[in-house]
Amino acid sequence: MSSAPDRSGTGHARHGGDRPSTTCSYVSGISQTSSTSSLTTCDLVSQWRQFLQAQAATTLAAGFFHVDRALTLQRLYCLFVIEIGSRYVHILGITANPDGPWTVQQIRNLLMDLGDRAAGFRFLVRDRAGQFTASFDAFLADAGIEAVKIPPRSPCANAYAERFVLTARTEVTDRMLIFGARHLRTILAEYETHYNGRRPHRSRQLRPPRPDHPVADLSQERIKRRPVLGGLISEYERAA
Repeated sequence: MSSAPDRSGTGHARHGGDRPSTTCSYVSGISQTSSTSSLTTCDLVSQWRQFLQAQAATTLAAGFFHVDRALTLQRLYCLFVIEIGSRYVHILGITANPDGPWTVQQIRNLLMDLGDRAAGFRFLVRDRAGQFTASFDAFLADAGIEAVKIPPRSPCANAYAERFVLTARTEVTDRMLIFGARHLRTILAEYETHYNGRRPHRSRQLRPPRPDHPVADLSQERIKRRPVLGGLISEYERAA
């Protein structure tokens, strides 16, 4: 998943040098513990994909990524959760010192914000970072959500979270200087709004997770551009 605070590298370092070289490598951890030892690697990959596809509407994925402050190089960590079915992302919190209690509090806040919608989720996919403690899993279990841990060193098993990290880095955090937690929180809040309400997603036929405006017909209507994050990103909508 996205880079855990106690690991080295960039935001997920695994987007760089230590990303597994094959898409099937994540099942190595499963095959060592699975009672179905006769299954091939590709069988396990296929089963995992089928699980995610079948349970997409009821599955969340969680992860961390980090950003280094300009000048001081202090490392800040962002915890997020993405709804796999809709690709809707929740930026839960920013901190320089993530730990188990802080992470539990952020997931508690998320479930409160989801309200009745929380009952519609059955699984949360996460990596094995130390911040995801037994208390984290127990709190989810009390809410009727099962924590699904991916095998060690297997980021592609949580590909939806990994993809969000890559997208956020490519579009925002790798292109800006971040001067502190408040600055990062403001930037990511604006990006969250853009990502959920305006940014097109190929898997959703170029529609945002939760559109906040009608989709314009580019062949029939005049379009205007609206800059986001000081022009770093552009949004397009019908001209008045």
